Amino acid sequence: MFWIEKYRPVTLDQVLGQERVCEVLRRCAATKNLPHLVVSGPPGTGKSVSVEATLRELYGDTWQDNVTIFRTADLMERGKSALESDERFLHLFRSNESFLSNFKHIISSYASIRPINAEFKVMLFEDAHALSHDIQHALRRTMERYSKTCRFVFCTTQASTLIPPIKSRCLPLFFVPLPREIIRDCLLKILDDIPEEDRVSEDETGLIIAASGGDLRKAIMFLQVRVETRIPFNPDTLSRTVIQEEACHALNEMKVKEIAKAQKRLLDLMITQGLSGREIISALLLVTEREHNDPEIVTRLADTDALLTHAGNEYLQINALVSTIVAEVFS
Repeated sequence: MFWIEKYRPVTLDQVLGQERVCEVLRRCAATKNLPHLVVSGPPGTGKSVSVEATLRELYGDTWQDNVTIFRTADLMERGKSALESDERFLHLFRSNESFLSNFKHIISSYASIRPINAEFKVMLFEDAHALSHDIQHALRRTMERYSKTCRFVFCTTQASTLIPPIKSRCLPLFFVPLPREIIRDCLLKILDDIPEEDRVSEDETGLIIAASGGDLRKAIMFLQVRVETRIPFNPDTLSRTVIQEEACHALNEMKVKEIAKAQKRLLDLMITQGLSGREIISALLLVTEREHNDPEIVTRLADTDALLTHAGNEYLQINALVSTIVAEVFS
């Protein structure tokens, strides 16, 4: 069994490092009054599990009967075939109509019917940043029309990709990156559950935490692989991805003051790989920790990461970051 499933939080009290957001969700569940939500934040910070825990508190044992979950990335990639093969939508699917037309029909049909044992149902969109603008505009109209019978929750790592009419109708909840101390405490609790001879040293635990980049899910996966294979953890053995290679090249270009080249390289990553500004920051941070070890760069990355929380244009922020690092660090 994967440890990320074994140790997956079930209640809001078990979610780590997100006390303020969880308190808001807890009150929503207690008052039975859940607004439309945009839940955003980096990967592995507890967005999906917190929403699921809230829905369990809201609906009890029948929560799955009142919640429709859309795996948005898969839906947008497969299009019409995804709806056609989903048993939930067979009675609504129209084979002679387009994907967009079918999607609108299914969403409006589901949203219009009040659940038997609750005031409203919930539609949860995972990876909501994958939704096309056509789909988002269709959802906006459905949100307006059926707000009494259905609430919409959008989970995303890139809130800036959602159209303003959707964001203005939702309560924004931001999940902060998890501090290393919280990830460390979680890993140590997991290690307490395994035989002493299989436990990992403090130094290796630190390496796992650094390599995870603030992603608790990734840290738990690294720990499980280390324990079960008994091969000492070495971050250098992790294959460097194309993204990390490009981030490394961009930092080297900044070092020699080639601002335009570095900016173009990072913007190309965002466009071709579909990365958010925060994911660019994470890649630059990982390369900085491994190869540059410069606290000044880390500080500039942190400043931009904070700005991206409310940024309307991530491309401008990344361009500004490159200029700032060149001017203030490599001058």
